[in-house]
Amino acid sequence: MPDPRGFPSLNASLESLQTATYEEFADLPASQVLNENAFSEMKAYILNLYEGVHAQHSFMDESSGIFDCIPYEQQPALRGSSEPVPTAPDLPPLAEASDLGSGSVATRDQQEERNDALAGSLLSPDRTDQYGNIMDCPEGTIPMRRVTLEQMTRFETVRDFLRKGPGDAGSPRRKTERATLPTHRYAQGYQFVNNVGGHSFLNLWRPTIGPGQEFSLSQHWYIGGSGANQQTVECGWHVYPRLYRDAQPHLFTYWTADHYHTTGCYNLTCGAFVQTPSPVFAPGMALAPISVIGGTQYRIELAYWLAGGRWWLYFNGTQASNAIGSFRVSLFGGGALATQASEIDFGGETAGTTSFPPMGSGLFANQGLQRAAFQRTIGYWAPSGGGLINANLIPFQPTPWCYTAEVNLSGSPWYETLWFGGPGGSC
Repeated sequence: MPDPRGFPSLNASLESLQTATYEEFADLPASQVLNENAFSEMKAYILNLYEGVHAQHSFMDESSGIFDCIPYEQQPALRGSSEPVPTAPDLPPLAEASDLGSGSVATRDQQEERNDALAGSLLSPDRTDQYGNIMDCPEGTIPMRRVTLEQMTRFETVRDFLRKGPGDAGSPRRKTERATLPTHRYAQGYQFVNNVGGHSFLNLWRPTIGPGQEFSLSQHWYIGGSGANQQTVECGWHVYPRLYRDAQPHLFTYWTADHYHTTGCYNLTCGAFVQTPSPVFAPGMALAPISVIGGTQYRIELAYWLAGGRWWLYFNGTQASNAIGSFRVSLFGGGALATQASEIDFGGETAGTTSFPPMGSGLFANQGLQRAAFQRTIGYWAPSGGGLINANLIPFQPTPWCYTAEVNLSGSPWYETLWFGGPGGSC
């Protein structure tokens, strides 16, 4: 009898995983699983990730990603913990006399003048999926994007699935080293400054990922430490077909405590990020609508802030209700990010194996408003307290024939702005 929800329940999915064989998954067109041992590790990893988890409701997004509404305390980072739900703080002010207003959404006239409008989550209690399931979660639960064996076997090993990208992709090394990494490219702005988080608006694009290409993104990095002890918390949007099996931009989080060596994962794919019990915000969710070249620029707002022993992530606003979740500083042991970061980075990154995809709109930074990708109202919070401080970014564009980056500072509401992007190709 078909499942009334239109797809297997979480329990049914886990039961079928028990009898899954290496041969059936190794033969799938997108499968890259290394060998039978790697396949067995993947099965064990997923079963452990969902041990004791009971979904109260499930729904599917437009790209066939399944979200399970699980009790807050059953998420991977809290399994077996009696930790109470932490209270997220409101963020400090973005700027004095700012016209951004409550929730950082400009007035209608200001939006039309700038052709700059807020994008957001596709999850909503007013929407249903293709099978009629409400795209919303009951109170006290979180929407967790389901991790499946089909998804994981698109990677060679469990660690490959969890890492930022192929090889060293995503690693925020010294700027002189980044141009030599074989699997990823950058166009961004950076600043060495002690901080406890920062903020920007990121306009939303859908770059095309072709053969031999991995992902394209726009993000924040907050970095501390050096060498093998380098640590990061990260957030942004990325188009990553191998991870999501679609070509849509998705909200993501990432972290590492040891320079991407043995730690790090996206979203809730490991026991690191603690998601708040919000029914419509979820790492891994698809974002819409998309910016239009020469037309409306749709943006999201992201911020990290270190407070109360947690790196809090905020989405589309600066109030406590906009906090998606947090990384506890205990993840970083006695490392740098247990107390503060020493560098901020904002901008684009791509990854590939034989060529590199477009970044942002696919147009270079000098194309400017309504054409190039941007991040604006970029700033950081000092460890000593106070409001958001305008960043003073240094542009970094090691492959300017593929991607460029330009920084300029203006008045309210744009403040520090980074323009970046390009067509990619053989970089």
